[in-house]
Order: sequence, then C-alpha cells, then structure tokens
Amino acid sequence: MTHRDSAPLTCYTYVDTPVGTLLLAGCDQGLQVISFQSGKGGPAPEAGWQESPAFFRGVIQQLQQYFRGTRTVFDLTLAPEGTAFQKAVWRALAAIPYGETRSYADIAKAIGRPRAVRAVGLANGRNPLPIVVPCHRVIGKDGSLVGYGGGLAVKQALLDLERPKPTKSARRQRSGH
Repeated sequence: MTHRDSAPLTCYTYVDTPVGTLLLAGCDQGLQVISFQSGKGGPAPEAGWQESPAFFRGVIQQLQQYFRGTRTVFDLTLAPEGTAFQKAVWRALAAIPYGETRSYADIAKAIGRPRAVRAVGLANGRNPLPIVVPCHRVIGKDGSLVGYGGGLAVKQALLDLERPKPTKSARRQRSGH
C-alpha cells in the first residue's frame, strides 16, 4: 500500500498476547514495530497510519504459535529503522537460538566490536521488534535480568516460555516412579 505521493503507507493493528497487548506496525517493506502497550509503554499509531488487522495476519499467526510453544523461529519480512550499528546488533540478537541467552559482551564480540558493550546495550534497548528480534535473550554478564521495554516480568515470562520442558521420563525419574 502506498500514498499518492508514493511514500509507503504504514499499517497497524493491536494483538493481545499472554504478555499483554502489542502494537504491530509495518508497511509493504515489512514489519517495522512491535511495541508493548504496558511497562514503559510504546508509541501509539501516528497520524496517517491505517488500521489493518488483515495486513498482519501472518505476524499474528506466528506470534500465536510462539506463545503456544510450537514456533521457535520467526519467518517474517522485517524492516526495522535504525543505524548501521543498531541493525548489526539486531541481526546478532536474531541469531541467538531459542531457549538460549547471551550477554551484552557476547553480542559486542559477535558483531566484531568487543569494546562496544555499552553501545550494544543502547542498541538492544532501541530494538523496535521485541520478541521477534529476541532482545529478551540478552542478560547481564552475571546471569541477572537487566532492562526490558516490556518490563522484567515480561522478560522473565518470555525466557520461561522458551525454557525446555521436562519430558515424561524425566518427570518420572524425579518423582521416583
């Protein structure tokens, strides 16, 4: 969809998830924003954006699968806006496997900038596509939870969702059966 002046039209919708309501926004180039509507809060739709739930059908389906535990990798066209450095950090975040975590130092090393730990933290905090670009998988060097736009409770819930579930045989062994 485009405006008469050929600038891309941004579409948006809201989706309810187990971690709260999310604002989704994007255009023909791809998904640009996932914003928590609680915690620190996020942007509201801007003037000129068009509400279009149908535009996000695939995104919503993949988010629902993720929250059911049946999707571990997203397959979406993404179009985040940011600097070259931020985009490098976001690509490194996207490479963190489901159920694993990394430190800011790990991400800095992954992008070839081992001394840029603070800058990595800032870029992580500006990630416009949380959950899909899994900034929740970045933790403190000591293993502690550190800032998250949706709040630390949401970060913990996402990490818990991704934690491997014990198998039936493992549960039997623990219970002595």
